[in-house]
Amino acid sequence: MNNSPSGGKMGTFIKNKKDVKRAWWIVDASKVPLGRLASEVAAVLRGKNKPDFTPHVDSGDFVICINADKVLLTGKKEINKKYYRYSGFMGGLKEITLKRMKAKKPEEIIYHAVRGMLPKNRLSKNIIKKLKVYPGSKHPHTAQNPQPLQIGGE
Repeated sequence: MNNSPSGGKMGTFIKNKKDVKRAWWIVDASKVPLGRLASEVAAVLRGKNKPDFTPHVDSGDFVICINADKVLLTGKKEINKKYYRYSGFMGGLKEITLKRMKAKKPEEIIYHAVRGMLPKNRLSKNIIKKLKVYPGSKHPHTAQNPQPLQIGGE
């Protein structure tokens, strides 16, 4: 495919929405540090692992993250790290520690970490929809035939 304006000469390939081919990856979050997991998952979701990466096109793959309740946290993050949400009303600021969040909704920890590592633009809403996080080892995406994704030096 030739996208160059000159017609016949070799030019720079610019990826379009129709040129995107998506794959499915599966990541086991147990015994993996949260930051390392989030940065590598964000890169795959965005498509930075592909040789034809184009910043203005959502060319990333789908990522299934299992065992979110067993993600590794270092230091005193379970006690000191807090998640905030605000209702918009006076006195409506709610905070929850990471330890309570891990007990209630462990998938939100990974979702929040990955979302923070995505670019803050119009594409990020569609990119984060390709992340599927599950607290246990079961997931409903076996029909997509996900390939295992290696994180760090595993």
